[in-house]
Parts: sequence; structure tokens; C-alpha cells
Amino acid sequence: METIVSVKPLLAVAVSLFGSLLIVLCGRRPNLRESCSITIALIKFGIVISMLPVILSGKKLVYNLVEILPGVSIAFRVDSLGLLFAIVASSLWIVTTIYSIGYMRPLKEHSQTRYFTFFALALSSAIGVAFSANLLTLYMFYEMLSLSTYSLVTHHQDSEARFAGRKYLTYLMGTSIAFFLPAMIITYYLTGTLDFADQGILAGKAGGPMLILTFVLFIAGIGKAAIMPIHSWLPSAMVAPTPVSALLHAVAVVKVGVFSVLRICFHVFGIDLMHTLSLDVFLLYFISITILVGSLFALKQDDLKARLAYSTVSQLSYIVMAGGLISVMGMTGGVIHIVMHAFGKITLFFCAGAIIAHTGFKKISEMKGIGKMMPVTMAAFFFGSLSVIGIPPMGGFISKWYLALGCIEAGQIPILVVILTSSLLNAAYFLPITYNAFFSSGPNFDASTRLNEAHICAVIPPVVTAVASFLLFIHPGFFLELARMTARAVMGAG
Repeated sequence: METIVSVKPLLAVAVSLFGSLLIVLCGRRPNLRESCSITIALIKFGIVISMLPVILSGKKLVYNLVEILPGVSIAFRVDSLGLLFAIVASSLWIVTTIYSIGYMRPLKEHSQTRYFTFFALALSSAIGVAFSANLLTLYMFYEMLSLSTYSLVTHHQDSEARFAGRKYLTYLMGTSIAFFLPAMIITYYLTGTLDFADQGILAGKAGGPMLILTFVLFIAGIGKAAIMPIHSWLPSAMVAPTPVSALLHAVAVVKVGVFSVLRICFHVFGIDLMHTLSLDVFLLYFISITILVGSLFALKQDDLKARLAYSTVSQLSYIVMAGGLISVMGMTGGVIHIVMHAFGKITLFFCAGAIIAHTGFKKISEMKGIGKMMPVTMAAFFFGSLSVIGIPPMGGFISKWYLALGCIEAGQIPILVVILTSSLLNAAYFLPITYNAFFSSGPNFDASTRLNEAHICAVIPPVVTAVASFLLFIHPGFFLELARMTARAVMGAG
């Protein structure tokens, strides 16, 4: 495959690093500060989307920044998988920034300059992971993301936030240092390189037990993927402001986790080695526990953000399935779920934030009849729910359809049963929320409740992302093509 040397991936990472400085400088002028944040987000998206024609033509973009050791460098590579993730992250950053204005200003949140600054640093880190050419670069930006989002998780600066922040760093940086870093060192010792390759780099480099150990270390070291039992940091992080929760669940942190798992499966081990060592089967059945148990935990939650958090724990493992379903359909479904889950779940978090900020109610049991007061918000919530469940005409149906076909293609019928069972559980914990919002009355909202939506900047973003989820069902377009390209490249190399 032809490669083109280009500075664009470096610029995509650097623009928000530079932008974070501008946000700090404009801190005393909120309108200018937030205008800078939106402008930077638009520039970043423009740089990312400008690479699409090159990648769709079958080429890759590369840029080597500096070599640290022989075979070890800080370098960037843009392929179909990385670009898909980068487009999702950079586009949703624009929407989340607008939403943040509508959320933070009415609540008169403190330290808003710090908030927008670390938001920019977090998105720079996410794009850095997306465009990493090797394990070292990925690890560097992975840790940078943990540190930049720590400030966002602890934004409220109370005892609950500080406890959640300690747990956040303990789980994410503790696992990466204890497991991922040793796995990376073992990989370099065995291969003499950390560069990603479509066929993987570990085949034939060691015996089965050593390679299996290395794989387990990698998976255990990617705490951001929230695979059980390394998942409890995610519900705890819900003490953060809702735009941060949306960032964690839909745009950056957890998506960086599952994206990193796919990089390990596809480009460090390779599908041939995964299949030879039965790591594909191990991964599928291991994450099935997370899919089902996460859904059951979500069903029990009365706190709306907690229910969404456990839903995310479950849904993330659908993406990880791409690493275990050794079939074009299965890989396509897992990769495209990065997109479909992002737009569906961010819609739900935007709606939850609008409800909490506008009414102060956090419990689902307190929201009976709220559809009479906030019909636009709850309609967006309903459509976001349909996408996450996987019901047409919303985008989530596309990814689950491909995953189901992939299970049949790979002969993994028990995993198909897991997907269908989980989807039923998704419906069980989402649809009653909308039903009670529109067709029930409670002590807080009854027939006399008047129409009273949240700030317009907190209402428009969930409407936009809900409409986007519908459009992704009608025409998944280049997202589906990028997912197919990723699957074909990995399978073709194998």
C-alpha cells in the first residue's frame, strides 16, 4: 500500500495543543474564550476531514517526528481505522463545545477556563492515539489523555470528585504502567520494533505461552476499554459535569480504550496469530461477560447517569468483538460501532445533562411526566435510545446487523445469542424511561406542567446528534467504507 509523507497528522494533534494556550490567554473574556474553543475545533475537524480522499483512495499518510531508539520513534500514521476514529472525535468535539456553553453558563460553573483548556488537551490526546504509528506513540498519548481528563473528572473539587479522581487515575494509569508498559517492553525485546503492521509483528517471534501472556498483559493494561473487572472507574467518574461524561463515554476516553484494543489485535498480533493461539475465541467469550453483566447492572440503576455509564460498559465490548470475530462482516460491525455508539450515546448524555441542569433531578423515578415539560429533549433521548438498542431507523442497527452477520460467518452462534440478549436488555432499561416521560405523571410533572426546555445551546446539540444517528442509518457513507477498508486490509494481510 502506497504511503505519503505528510505533516497533516501532526498538525491535527498540535492545533488543539496550541489552542489550549489561546483559551488560557482569553480566560478573562468568556465570549472570546469560547469562540476560540469552537474555532479550534472547526480547524481541527477541517484538517482531519481533508485526509479522507487520500485514505479512501487506498493510501496511508505517515510522518516521523523523532527517533528515540532503533525501531522506536514518535511517529504518526493515518489509515482507515485511525481516520474513522479521528473524524468521530473531532466532529463531536464541535457539538460538545457548543453544548458545554449551554450547560456551564446557566449553572455558573467555576473554573470554566480550566475546563475548556483541558477539554482541548483531551481531544489532542485522542487524535494522537488515533494517528499513532507505533506502540510508544500510542502509549504516550494514552497517558496524556488520562492526565488531561483527570482535571475534568475532578472539576467540582469536592470530596466525592477527589475520590473519583483518585480511583480514575489508579485504574487507568495503574493498569497501563503495571501491564501495558511491560507488554510493550516484551514486544520490543521479541521483535526489535514497536511499529504497527497489518499482518502484526509478533508472529513467529516466541512460543505460545509467552505470546498469550503478552496478549493478556496488553488487554489488562487498557483500562479505558472498561472490560470487567477493570470497569468500576467509569460509573465513579459520573461525578463530573455532564459534558465531561459525554466526552468520557462517547468521544474520547473509552473509545481510545477500545481503539487501542483493536490496534493490538489487528496490528501487533495480527489475525493469523490471534486465530492460531485461539485468542480470538478467548476474547469473544471473555468480553461476553462484560456485555451481559454490564446490561444487568444498568437495568438496576435509578440514577440516570449511572444507568448510562453501565450501558457504556456493556456497549464498548461490541467494538472489541471486531478483534475476535475473524470475518470481514464481524470486523466491519465492530469498527462501525465506534461511530454508531458515539452518536447514540452522546445524544443520551446531552439529554441527561439538560434534564439535570434544568430541573436538578438525577433519578429516573423523579422524571415521570418530564416529556410534558421537555418534549424536544425527551424525543432526542428516545431516538438516541433506539440507536444504542440497535432498532431501525437509527444507526446502531447497522453496526449490530454487521456484528450478527459476522457471528454467523465466523460460526460463533453463542456470541450471536449474547448480542440479541443484550439488545433486549438495552430495550428493557431504556424504553421505560421514554414511556414514563410522555405517558405517565409523577409528583414533579403532571398534566399542568408547562413547556420549559433547557438553554437552547443544551437542546440543539442532542437534536443534531439524534438526527445524525438517523442519517447514519439512511446513508452510513464513508464511515462504512472506512470500516470495510479496515476489515479488508487486516483480512487481506492475513
